[in-house]
Amino acid sequence: MERNLELYEKKILKDKEFPIQLLVNKWNSKGKYFGAHWHEQIELHYVVRGRTVIRLEQEEMDAGEGALVIANSNVLHEGYNRDGEMEVLVVIFDMEDFSREFADKNIIFCPMISGDAEISRIMLHIYEEYQRKEIGYQLVCKGELLKLVTYLARNKAIEMLSEEGVLKRRKKLERLNRVYQYIEMHYAEVITNCELAELVHLSEGRFYHIFKESAGVAPQQYINEIRLNKAMKLLKQDAITATEAAEAVGFLDYNNFGRMFRRYFGCTPLEARRQAHVSEKTQRK
Repeated sequence: MERNLELYEKKILKDKEFPIQLLVNKWNSKGKYFGAHWHEQIELHYVVRGRTVIRLEQEEMDAGEGALVIANSNVLHEGYNRDGEMEVLVVIFDMEDFSREFADKNIIFCPMISGDAEISRIMLHIYEEYQRKEIGYQLVCKGELLKLVTYLARNKAIEMLSEEGVLKRRKKLERLNRVYQYIEMHYAEVITNCELAELVHLSEGRFYHIFKESAGVAPQQYINEIRLNKAMKLLKQDAITATEAAEAVGFLDYNNFGRMFRRYFGCTPLEARRQAHVSEKTQRK
């Protein structure tokens, strides 16, 4: 099956009466739990339990229980679990489906909000209704989201973009799509900044600036993070040694791989493999 390497996610609207995507992310292992992507919708991440890190372009939002992280329209974002067990409610919606007034203003909300009792009340109510799914839960969730949007617009708006500003942000992300796709296909090979810059017809210096502004990290760091997450999956799922995993994802120096792996995941490749085996045996019992 051909993989979809497009970072842009198209709007999915299954029910015009309920134009909201709801899901709960539960995670208990370290690493990336959702990959980099962007879209024109707004994506809310409310931490119900534990702690998560959401990267929004250049900034990492370290969010604890009760915090709300907002990925505004046309913002590249991805999520990491760096501690223990976590549970995050995710709400995705298009402002146009709720309020033409707010949609026309192109509001940019504060990217992270902690300790706000009203936001917690609303998000926990949505979470509880979604978990129970009793008759009328969609109406309740829609009503609560309308309250939240109004509250955020009145109290947590930091900017209102012009149409020109919206198009500029979108164009930047569309331009880099080709780069992200190329990295996903060739991460196990040697990839240079110069090579990536040529893909989008930019000078190496200009490309480096635009990429870091969008992804939040330098191109080579981004590539290494891709490799490390791929290596972790191999160590958990396949009968493969740590050395073989390093080679499979493109690390030529095993010692460097080990150092980076420990710094990124907080454990050695061998420890990660042992933990995966213990977890597998426990599940079989």
